[in-house]
Amino acid sequence: MANHASSKKRIRQTIKRTARNKHVRATTRGTVKAVRLAIEAGDKSAAQEALAKAVRRIDSAVSKGVYHRKTGSRYISRLSTQVAAMA
Repeated sequence: MANHASSKKRIRQTIKRTARNKHVRATTRGTVKAVRLAIEAGDKSAAQEALAKAVRRIDSAVSKGVYHRKTGSRYISRLSTQVAAMA
């Protein structure tokens, strides 16, 4: 257990930050999953709408520091390619 005031504060900050990051990561995963489900269903218009939402979520997560910039770009690129490849 922490003995110094600064260590105790660090623990409190870490708990808050972890909860915030978990929420951002979970909602981002949910939007990405919606895109993948629309792709599997073969519904191009739904996939495009879901992709737009997912891109906003991913960019938001990157700006908050939850994901690295290149990780966000990779996710967006792969999803965009899959949606564009739909017939």
